[in-house]
Amino acid sequence: MPRGEKQYNSIRIKMTIQAPIPFEERPQDSGDVMWRYSHNPIIGRYHIPSSNSIFNSAVVPFEDGFAGIFRCDNKAVQMNIFAGFSKDGINWDINHDPIEMLAGNTEMIESDYKYDPRVTFIEDRYWITWCNGYHGPTIGIAYTFDFQTFYQCENAFLPFNRNGVLFPEKINGKYAMLSRPSDNGHTPFGDIYISYSPDMKYWGEHRCVMKISPFERSAWQCTKIGAGSVPIKTKDGWLEFYHGVINTCNGFRYSMGAALLDLVDPSKVLYRTQPYLLAPAELYELAGDVPNVIFPCAALSDGEKIAVYYGAADTVVGIAFGYQQEIIDYIKENSL
Repeated sequence: MPRGEKQYNSIRIKMTIQAPIPFEERPQDSGDVMWRYSHNPIIGRYHIPSSNSIFNSAVVPFEDGFAGIFRCDNKAVQMNIFAGFSKDGINWDINHDPIEMLAGNTEMIESDYKYDPRVTFIEDRYWITWCNGYHGPTIGIAYTFDFQTFYQCENAFLPFNRNGVLFPEKINGKYAMLSRPSDNGHTPFGDIYISYSPDMKYWGEHRCVMKISPFERSAWQCTKIGAGSVPIKTKDGWLEFYHGVINTCNGFRYSMGAALLDLVDPSKVLYRTQPYLLAPAELYELAGDVPNVIFPCAALSDGEKIAVYYGAADTVVGIAFGYQQEIIDYIKENSL
């Protein structure tokens, strides 16, 4: 029996209570399909005493509010992940100490660093993925029942890999994860792949999902792309927000797009945005430790409205909003 299994019944009760997702109506002078929260950033770089920056973080409904896993780089710029809680998804209490992992399906829980987490609920527990430092970046996996005790599992892949994002349910009886094979540096390439596992320990059946765009067709995503939020299941397909990168004369520029993947075979891309949905424009996105970055890591949906959480300039956390069907229609009408 996996460690922590006895907590299953209490978690099943907790998942029946959900707070309204954060949302703000589109500004009257905006015609954009997605728009920023007027009080961004919602989490500043010094939100906890030790932090140099807090960004690229993930949230999920929990009890009568929300729980989150936050990337907090400290003032030595050591990268780690922290748990936090919120009643409204906007105002957050983040633990001052990083998550301490217990052994899950392995005794090997070595980690030189942890960053860029994602989180989702599957069946009876919350699963967390992150970029885990094990002789280079790979995908770390852990689970929790209560966001108090965390159990680390085997790394999903060999180094080098980033942007591991789980689907919120099994596909054809198997766990499914998007990822982006990379290198040990600031990868100047990268496409999105999908992999499957029967048990969250052994991963295989790796398939290419989506490649970078030709420069002349959609330059904002011509250098590398990576999965962002946990996919949202809709009648039109899996809605996936992702980041795309162009290498400019001023360095990398990260923007956000979205795709619809086939519900039965998510390696098939049905539609994918040619224009970006959101690109660096506000001061907190243009200026920071790494300028010109919008990096989505989570999306909440109530079936009508959507709130996307993103890291801005590798320094702070922002939210952008939209209507789910409008976003889906936009993807279809403006597809590569």
